Amino acid sequence: MQEDIDKFKEIYDLVITFFVTYSFQLLGALIILIIGLLISNRISRLVLAICERNNLDITLSRFLASCTKITIIVMVGIICLNKIGISVTPFVAAIGAASLGVGLAIQGLLSNYGAGLNIILTRPFVVGDTVTVQGVTGVIDEVRLAHTIMTDEDEVKIIIPNKHIVGEIIHNSSTLRVIEISIGVAYDSDAETVSKTIDTALKNLGIAEYREPQIGIDSFGDSSINFGIRFWVPTVKYHQLRMAVNDTLYEALTGAGIRIPFPQREIRVLQGGVA
Repeated sequence: MQEDIDKFKEIYDLVITFFVTYSFQLLGALIILIIGLLISNRISRLVLAICERNNLDITLSRFLASCTKITIIVMVGIICLNKIGISVTPFVAAIGAASLGVGLAIQGLLSNYGAGLNIILTRPFVVGDTVTVQGVTGVIDEVRLAHTIMTDEDEVKIIIPNKHIVGEIIHNSSTLRVIEISIGVAYDSDAETVSKTIDTALKNLGIAEYREPQIGIDSFGDSSINFGIRFWVPTVKYHQLRMAVNDTLYEALTGAGIRIPFPQREIRVLQGGVA
């Protein structure tokens, strides 16, 4: 029992001695840390505001603001450690010794970060662009160091690791996406009337305000002249406008008396069989 009391007293004396000796250093380090965090947040917001004021890309602006904040926090952390008498030299040596093993263990994550940095600096696309990569199409919502977040028309978030973007073929159509459809009309239809009817229908629907549609004869089928139509719509309304255009064109063509024939096959009955 006496041994336990002596041990407790020894620990108690050690704690009291520590706080008496280092209390002011701990208090000073705590105050420096709090002030440093406040300053880092303030300067980070200031950097972001300056970048936005100069119309800098939002992704690059956020990256610069984050780097500024992290740099200030690291500097404040070093000052706090020195304040309480802890040397950062052993930590630096330990980090250097462990960096190789850690790098091999998380090389996949590091490759994502490296690719993310490459995207931020080279800017093959920016927030709001419509991008097709790895067979996936969507609007860029956010570019982070590890991954890129895209959103499709169904408001589904698509997260792509950055290492699967860099080095791949990227289709960037800004905010629009092309729709290609084909409509077959009867051979006795007037081609100019068909083109004007389609063009008027698209303009009445407001499609032409995004980009001038392309309309013309695409091919000659067995029972119809096939008109090809290419027009551009915002990615966030891709399927909505695609179906609206189909409905509008069907009503416009039938209303103008233009026949949309169904596939036909001519059968001739000959003596002795069918051909």
